[in-house]
Amino acid sequence: MNVQNKSILVVEDDAKIRKLIRIFLEKEGYEVFEAEDGEEGKRLFKECDPCFAILDLMLPKIQGEELCTWIREEEKSDIGIIMVTAKTSEFDRITGLKTGADDYVTKPFSPSELVTRVETVLRRTSDRCQKLSRNGLVLKAKKGEVSYKGNPIDLTGFEFRILHLLMKHPGQIISRQQILDNLYELHEKVVSERTIDVHIRHLRQKLQACTSMNFIETVRGMGYKFNG
Repeated sequence: MNVQNKSILVVEDDAKIRKLIRIFLEKEGYEVFEAEDGEEGKRLFKECDPCFAILDLMLPKIQGEELCTWIREEEKSDIGIIMVTAKTSEFDRITGLKTGADDYVTKPFSPSELVTRVETVLRRTSDRCQKLSRNGLVLKAKKGEVSYKGNPIDLTGFEFRILHLLMKHPGQIISRQQILDNLYELHEKVVSERTIDVHIRHLRQKLQACTSMNFIETVRGMGYKFNG
């Protein structure tokens, strides 16, 4: 899976089940956000903007079905959603799917099977999530937005494109020439490698001011890479 499909919200009131789901998802490289009730699930959904959600049907404060409907109708989000519940009747499964869920898993379940179901749904819905997310830093490519834990970060067009390129290849060294080529696709005028260094410096300053983290590393004589 690509980075943009790795963030998952798990809303489950049973702490043991929630922990088990998180362990198996993180083992496969997913970034997991946890909530123990529907209200916290709403808050985390708005704050973290996940690309997938696993919702328990029976939740305190706000039921899973209501939360699923809220995601679909109020937030206008079509991310992948799996409902998890102890209810096994056909009526309950149909009701869960009618609220907008993509799949329905009954308890008790195998964590490995749940991860497989997540990956299956993601293969069908991968085009729904047009964002990159790493350690609270979120970039929405289509909207041209960058935020950290829900707080927007104001970037120039050059800075946005540089960050987008680096976040698409986390841990990989991107040369100045590669960055130039990427920028040149969107701008008629040619910029120098020195100009790239200036944009990187400004971008790094803005990210550190908002996150206190060094997301962009300079690799001397080679280029830059995104750490996160």
